[in-house]
Amino acid sequence: MKPRIREAILVEGRYDKNTLSQAVDAVILESSGFGIFHDREKIDFLRRVAERRGLIIFTDSDGAGFVIRNRLKSILPREKLLHAYIPDVEGKERRKQKPSKAGLLGVEGMPPEVILDCLRRCGAHFLEEESKTSTAPITRQDLFRLGLMGGANSGSVRNQVKKRLGLPAQLGTSGFLDALNLMTDLSGLEQILEEESE
Repeated sequence: MKPRIREAILVEGRYDKNTLSQAVDAVILESSGFGIFHDREKIDFLRRVAERRGLIIFTDSDGAGFVIRNRLKSILPREKLLHAYIPDVEGKERRKQKPSKAGLLGVEGMPPEVILDCLRRCGAHFLEEESKTSTAPITRQDLFRLGLMGGANSGSVRNQVKKRLGLPAQLGTSGFLDALNLMTDLSGLEQILEEESE
């Protein structure tokens, strides 16, 4: 069973996300490289995630990775950020035809044990190792029960909640569920729905 991480983890792209998702059970978000700097909605979302849950920035240790990391440090709440750094390992990712300019592996080329070591060193909270109990996550069944899925007007109710929480309108149902668990709990969601229905 993969260890669960309390913080959300931000990586550069989908291959990095795939590598991390094989090593840990966590909410893993993508920066889409430098594209994040032009996406105000995503920056605002990351700020809220960092405030509520904490955010681990896990970029490659190359020039582009450090540009992304340093820029995010200047626009997100520093006290809510953790920084995971991969070691310098020479090599080339399997999907690439040639190695990077520096000749080093990126996040996607790291084996699970190295990923876990990087997360431990940066101070990530492994939920199984924490003694305090956390609230149960919001589930798809909760979404059905509350009319956020499977109903005739579920889409419009979801959009009201997205707007209330400042989430992107195009966020799919799975992403919506992940975002809810980052930003609130079941009682908080029920309160939002109650207020929206008044």
